[in-house]
Amino acid sequence: MKANGEKFAVITAYDFTFSKLIETAAIEVVLVGDSLGNVVQGRDSTLPVTIDDMAYHTEAVKRGNNRALLMTDMPFMSYATEVQALDNAAILMQAGAQMVKLEGGAWLADTVYLLSQRGIPVCGHVGLTPQSVHKLGGYKVQGKEDQAAELMIADALALEDAGAELIVVECVPSALGKQLAEALTIPVIGIGAGPDTDAQVLVLHDMLGISQRLPRFSKNFLEEQTCIQDAITAYGAAVRDGTFPAPEHCFK
Repeated sequence: MKANGEKFAVITAYDFTFSKLIETAAIEVVLVGDSLGNVVQGRDSTLPVTIDDMAYHTEAVKRGNNRALLMTDMPFMSYATEVQALDNAAILMQAGAQMVKLEGGAWLADTVYLLSQRGIPVCGHVGLTPQSVHKLGGYKVQGKEDQAAELMIADALALEDAGAELIVVECVPSALGKQLAEALTIPVIGIGAGPDTDAQVLVLHDMLGISQRLPRFSKNFLEEQTCIQDAITAYGAAVRDGTFPAPEHCFK
């Protein structure tokens, strides 16, 4: 799809029922996100989420999904060492995941290579990495300075070279999102990264407008629809035709 210039949609799911709705809406990729800590468990961050939590929700989503690529987040401190990463990635793959996602830059290259060589597809995640929220000093836009932007591109290229097959970039200026999509041969999935990435991802609860606080980069697709099914379908269509994200959802 990237080679053909076709955009695709990614959305989070945490249970069987929504997984079935997403499948009917023909969304290309489903992410079992550690954002479940916020929207399902009521936590103030993703840090308390465990590997057992992720495996449980992956199993539930898998039961409702027979079409989309199913990707699962590896939670906080579940890949601090290479051995730990292998063990925990195996748990998620056996629960039904077809790819795992890890947050971090070039320091993860050896881990990504190890997982990839052992048959575990990997998605990287750069920019705002929620598991590092305390290190970053909050949920702030990343890569605004030239040096930080260059480092982020170098990190993404290192992950691609190590074997990553997708990259998520979160909360960066639109210009940097475009640079990343152009620099990498693998698809770049944006969230708050502008309209020029190869795909977009949103948290399910955000795009339905039922989160406690709607992030600037999100849109309530349920406002213009009569049911949840139509809202999810509208989100996918808006990503594919390039009408989402609009300028008001982007960072300069």
